[in-house]
Amino acid sequence: MAVFTPLSDAQVAEFLRRFDVGNLVSLEGVAGGTENTTFFVTTDRRELVLTLFEQGEHEELPFFVDLLDYLDEHRLPVPGPVHDREGIALHSLAGKPSLLFPRLPGRHPMSPNLAQCRALGEALGRMHVVSQHFPGHRPNPRDLSWLVAMHHRVLGYLSPEDQALMKDEVEIYQGVFGAAPALPHGALHGDLFRDNTLFEGNRLGGIIDFYNGCTGDLLFDLAVVINDWASDPDGRLDRERHDAIVQAYQARRPLTSAEREVWPTMLRMTALRYWLSRLLVVYVDPPAHDLTPHDPAQFHTILTARLKHGALPLPEASDT
Repeated sequence: MAVFTPLSDAQVAEFLRRFDVGNLVSLEGVAGGTENTTFFVTTDRRELVLTLFEQGEHEELPFFVDLLDYLDEHRLPVPGPVHDREGIALHSLAGKPSLLFPRLPGRHPMSPNLAQCRALGEALGRMHVVSQHFPGHRPNPRDLSWLVAMHHRVLGYLSPEDQALMKDEVEIYQGVFGAAPALPHGALHGDLFRDNTLFEGNRLGGIIDFYNGCTGDLLFDLAVVINDWASDPDGRLDRERHDAIVQAYQARRPLTSAEREVWPTMLRMTALRYWLSRLLVVYVDPPAHDLTPHDPAQFHTILTARLKHGALPLPEASDT
């Protein structure tokens, strides 16, 4: 059970009195968290999620609150934070920063079908249209500058072949993105894996866990999605899932010519981003809690598949 800060019913009942959400009926710790403590909260009026933030830069939490409020106001399927009777969302509970959210319906799609891919692509396209006007700012903490600065820290743990692969790729990214025109920019989810979505059948119930949210190249978000949602176990892209996501996305936000030009490199860069971040957790900066890190080999496989087979052709926006 990934509940790092236990809470009693009495603590949560007292906490809920600040909000207009009803009285506590039940409290359930949520397994599977890797960074924060999460509880499902049932009151006599509604279902809620309570999150306690265990690590990270707590001063950045207002950015996440503002982003979720903004997206919720624009009718995106996100859990807008619950504000108390004074209009405040961010509180402290058991000495930890805490947020209360509505509990969105659905389950994580471990093997997404084409309808689910289309729903996710359409929602991400809508989100990116709206997020270009979000006034907040938080630099992407896992962008190219991070790769350049951090990849040296894991080289000593890699084979000579993988050392060369990582160094060569980072150098290529610097050349491609250094010479590319400015790409469309806005607020990103930053980590939109399948387990950060909820589906009821083919209906998208919600996009959750915005704690990698930031501002940066919108194409970065789409590449993260394609690498997770449309990759087979051998790392190769599944054309049907790939096209379902990209076509639905472009129905809302067509890609620019500059984005199309750098798309194959962005797929590789986001694959290396996760390969590197997982290597750092395994070898350099293990988690504060006794949890099993994600396997870096998954994204090494995806990266090498992108190098061997390339990117699939991008459908035109008019194809949707």
